[in-house]
Amino acid sequence: MEHSAAKQSWIRKFIGDKAFYKMVLAIAVPIMIQNGITNFVNLLDNIMIGQVGTEQMSGVAIVNQLIFVYNLCLFGAVSGAGIFTAQFFGQKNQEGVRQTMRFKIYSVAGITILAVALLLAGGNSLISTYLQGEGSAASAASTLYYGRQYLLVILLGLPAFAMSQVYSSTLRECGETVLPMKAGIAAVCVNLVFNYLLIYGKLGFPALGVVGAAAATVLSRYVELAIVVFRVHRETEAYPYVQGLYRSLRVPSALVKKIILKGSPLLLNETLWAAGMAMLTRCYSVHSLDVVAALNISNTINNVFNIVFIALGDAVAIVVGQLLGAGRMKEARDTDNKMIAFSVACCTGVALIMLLCSPLFPRMYNTTGDVRTLARWLITITAAFMPQNAFLHAAYFTLRSGGRTIVTFLFDSVFIWAVSIPAATLLNRFTGLSVLGVYTIVQLADTIKCIVGFILVKKGVWMQNIVA
Repeated sequence: MEHSAAKQSWIRKFIGDKAFYKMVLAIAVPIMIQNGITNFVNLLDNIMIGQVGTEQMSGVAIVNQLIFVYNLCLFGAVSGAGIFTAQFFGQKNQEGVRQTMRFKIYSVAGITILAVALLLAGGNSLISTYLQGEGSAASAASTLYYGRQYLLVILLGLPAFAMSQVYSSTLRECGETVLPMKAGIAAVCVNLVFNYLLIYGKLGFPALGVVGAAAATVLSRYVELAIVVFRVHRETEAYPYVQGLYRSLRVPSALVKKIILKGSPLLLNETLWAAGMAMLTRCYSVHSLDVVAALNISNTINNVFNIVFIALGDAVAIVVGQLLGAGRMKEARDTDNKMIAFSVACCTGVALIMLLCSPLFPRMYNTTGDVRTLARWLITITAAFMPQNAFLHAAYFTLRSGGRTIVTFLFDSVFIWAVSIPAATLLNRFTGLSVLGVYTIVQLADTIKCIVGFILVKKGVWMQNIVA
């Protein structure tokens, strides 16, 4: 009898009812669809460039690794203010939401100006750091050339991407995930069509190769921004927080201080984490130039599958953040337990599908057999660790929803620089392990974060209202 009661209690704690899953999926599915289509088109984009040649594919992959650092800087900036956006919306405080949007605009403008200046001045040097592994000098020079071509065009799209993040992140934090999804779908359709036309020179368009791929991406960024801005400002009754958004760009100094206090660790975290991931890729790439191409294939495929735990993590931040802002602490804890369990369960299923499909993906690329084999095993290793990553992602967003940004800073970027990168560097230098062995041990080290994350979430250190 006691066993039966304990089992019922466990079920109630970690498994929700039909209404619960309907609510979670209503938020998560549009994010999954948007991210899924985006990453699927990135996959097709990657395959298209991969059909042109390995050097072109590697050059684009390296530049995208650098742009990834910029993207996560933006994510950190809007997320810092977004903690307050979600809680203000939970309070039904439209002026508070409006002020956080203004703060986001200032933040992304500063980051974009800095990123463009840095990449224009030091782009060649940054790309060259990935070309130190075994391989011919001609291949390295060709990869650098194509990477530089791609970079100069892709920079034109950064302002549009930055403003899209301001609007889309605010919409999601206020529970509106369908409009960003629709804009994202339109953008990736534009990207896919113009990739085909401009990479290969179809229907009378010039064959521009990597430059065509960059031009298609830039065009898609501006299409996405136009759709979101036009719709939001046309339907201000549905989105009251944009009424008078640009009438004044003033943000109260007290709120600025609060956001900086809570948001700076988040911005610093995303920046250092993205830089850490770029450094890890460089650590792996010292084995050979083939590793750069194999990682590009693996990461592109992984991103398609990662949409599940990323979307469910975003849903944790939105739902739990709003409950905390409304002061419903007990409900926030109960909801969080169920959402973490749901995320891990979903991603276990996704990982099994990924494992079964891992031999098939690399065959879509016009590259060498060695690169395909290496890519297959990298995909397999990543799939094996997907349930772990799902838990880490949900725990991270749980801590962040309550403003525990110092904890998330230690949890995320400090760990990658203090543990992951030194581990990869020492294993490269003092052991004869292949890149697959090094990659596996670095993934395994994240178990430490799982243990710490579990303890912090269970203790409830994240349960606080920061806009009261």
